[in-house]
Amino acid sequence: MNPLRQHVVGVEETLPLLNGEEIPYINFDNAASTPSLVSVLEKVNQFVRFYSSIHRGTGFKSRISSHNYEVARQRAGAFVGFDPAHHTVIFGKNATEGINKLSYRLSIPEGAVILVSQMEHHSNDLPWRDKARVIHIPVSADDGTLRMDELKKLIETHKANLFLVAVTGASNVTGILNPLGRIAELVHDAGAHFMVDAAQLVPHRKIRMGRPGDPGAIDFLTFSAHKMYAPFGTGVLVARKDLLAVGPGPEYRGGGTVRIVTLEDVSWDDVPFIDEPGSPNVVGAIALAEAIAFYEETGYEAVEVVERKLTEILLDTLSKMPNVEVYGKKDPKDLDDRLGVVPFNMRGLPHALLAAILAYEYGIGVRNGCFCAHPYIKFLLHIEGEAEKRLIQDVVAGDRSAIPGAVRISFGFYNEEQELDRLLFALREIGKNIEKVSARYVMDKRSGQFFPSHYHDRFEDYFKL
Repeated sequence: MNPLRQHVVGVEETLPLLNGEEIPYINFDNAASTPSLVSVLEKVNQFVRFYSSIHRGTGFKSRISSHNYEVARQRAGAFVGFDPAHHTVIFGKNATEGINKLSYRLSIPEGAVILVSQMEHHSNDLPWRDKARVIHIPVSADDGTLRMDELKKLIETHKANLFLVAVTGASNVTGILNPLGRIAELVHDAGAHFMVDAAQLVPHRKIRMGRPGDPGAIDFLTFSAHKMYAPFGTGVLVARKDLLAVGPGPEYRGGGTVRIVTLEDVSWDDVPFIDEPGSPNVVGAIALAEAIAFYEETGYEAVEVVERKLTEILLDTLSKMPNVEVYGKKDPKDLDDRLGVVPFNMRGLPHALLAAILAYEYGIGVRNGCFCAHPYIKFLLHIEGEAEKRLIQDVVAGDRSAIPGAVRISFGFYNEEQELDRLLFALREIGKNIEKVSARYVMDKRSGQFFPSHYHDRFEDYFKL
C-alpha cells in the first residue's frame, strides 16, 4: 500500500458502473486537477470559523484573516525560492489568470518578439498573441521534446527585438520536463526575460526562482493550487517587481487596487494589491499554504518515488501491447526528464470512446482529447495540411465527431500499483473486444463524447445541492 494515500480525500469512494455494481473509483486525471489533501480540508474547516473580508477591517476576524492571507502569500513565494526584496506574489483564480495578468502588466515594446514553445498549454500561448509577435519554438518529431537547437537559432535571429521567452516547466500532454536553467541562461544572455508556466511542474518537482540578475534565474512563474491538492480556487504569479509597469493601471479595476480616487483621477496602489481587485479568495490562500506545508514536510523525493515507479510500469506494459501507441518519450527506463503523464491511443477505437469505456465499465477516470494544447497534439498525431483544414471546418460548424486527441493517464502521489493493475487489465479486455464494447455507446457530435445507450447517471444518489 502507498503510505501517502491516507493523506488524500475520497480515494476509497465507491461509485457506480454501467452494470450496476459499485467499486472504488480510480482517478488517473491528476494533470487536470487533484483531489484535496485531508490536512487541507481540515485546515479550511478550522479557518472558516474565523473567515472575514481582509484588509482594512478592524474586527478580530478580519485581522486574523488578513494576517493569515499575508502569511500564505509569503509561504507561496518561499515555496518556489523567491527573493522578497525583488519579487512580488500575486494571488488569482489559477495559473491561467496569472499568465493573462502578466501579459497586461508588462511594458512590451512595439515590434517585440515573444517566443513560446510548440508544446505549450493554451494558457501560456494565447495571452501573448495579441501583445507581440509570437513565434513558436519547434519540438522534436521523434518524442515531442523541445528543440534546443531551434531555440538557440530563434534567440539569435530575433535578439534585437526579443522581449520574452515563455515555456512550460513540464508538458501537461507528455510530461516532458524542459531544461529551465539552460533556457534561462540563453534568454538572459540575449537581454530578454524568462517566464515559466509551472502549473504542471510544481506538484511533482522542486523549482527555484533564483535571484534576479543570475543567468539561470526565472523572472516570472505561475502555478495553481488545484493541481497540488488544494482545489479551492487559487493561482499564484510570482514576478519581478521592477518589471511590472503601473502605466495606465491594471486590467481589472475596483476595490482594493487604489490609494485614493477622485471624480477625475485615480492613484493606484503598489503591487501586489493593485493586482488583486475585489475581495480576495482568502480560503483558497489558506488551502494553498497548507498544501505547501504538506509538501515541505513530506518532501518531493517521496512524491517522485511513487510516481516514477507507476510511470515505469505503465510505459513498460503499454510498449508490449501491439494495438497501443504512446506519444512522447516512451522508454520506461528514461524517466529523469519526464513526469508521470502518458498520452496514448488504442488502434481501432476513438480516444473519446476508450475514455468512456474506462469510466463507465471500469470506474477509471482519465482525460481524453487535446488537453488544451491543440498545436502540440496535432503535431504528435501528424495532422496537417488538408486534414487539418477539414478538421477546423467541422469543429467550427459544431461537429466534433472527428476531433483528434489521445487518452491521458496522469499520476498523483496517492495512486498505487493495484490501481494501475486494474487499468492495464481493462485495456487488455477492451482491446480483445473492441467491436462488442463499442456497440454499447453512442456519440454526441457536438461534444465529441460517447455515452452508453439507455443509461442515465443518478447523481442525486451521491451528491445533491
